[in-house]
Amino acid sequence: MTSTDSAQKPAAKDPWDLPDVSDLVVGVLGGTGDQGRGLAYRLARAGQRVIIGSRAAERAQTAADELGLGVEGAANADCASRSDVVIVAVPWDGHAKTLESLREELSGKLVVDCVNPLGFDKKGAYGLKPEEGSAAEQAAALLPDSRVAAAFHHLSAVLLLDPETAEIDTDVMVLGEERADVEIVQALAGRIPGMRGVFAGRLRNAHQVESLVANLISVNRRYKAHAGLRITDV
Repeated sequence: MTSTDSAQKPAAKDPWDLPDVSDLVVGVLGGTGDQGRGLAYRLARAGQRVIIGSRAAERAQTAADELGLGVEGAANADCASRSDVVIVAVPWDGHAKTLESLREELSGKLVVDCVNPLGFDKKGAYGLKPEEGSAAEQAAALLPDSRVAAAFHHLSAVLLLDPETAEIDTDVMVLGEERADVEIVQALAGRIPGMRGVFAGRLRNAHQVESLVANLISVNRRYKAHAGLRITDV
């Protein structure tokens, strides 16, 4: 390689050079549950326009009114069609059915799955492994015309919903197939004070990220905490 070739080589992209996402509309499917409401609240508090989705529009609107901050409520299909980015925060047992029913409305959208397939027995929580490998991979299989990423798995709903908690001290592991989509999700996470989105691999690595929630549940029970994660040296 000549000095001329070296000079023409573009500089590596700064991994923390993230896009402006302030104008995106974020929909939250399962937005009446604790995790969904918590994410909706934090994003709206950061200035994002947010729509909560539920099977019943009235229930979604009630939850939105309780949160305030301009949050809107709508039936799931309306929420999906009106949003630029859609966060999936539904219970695991309704995950596949919900996404199948919204395939058309989610076409072309960036879908961010934060569902954790978990089981519980006398020994505590443990991770389940779906046939597709993970909840995120199931979403990708069910939504071939959507761009699927995975994130927001390890957040405490208690802290998200607590108005006295000014910052959420945690990193968000973001997985996806396209760098541009991952960076959008990282940027959304970064709008929440104290939070940072960190790329953590492709969707084939989502299973261990989803299952790690079982370990955090054990931590929280033993230490009476609301544990999150921090990635060091990044």
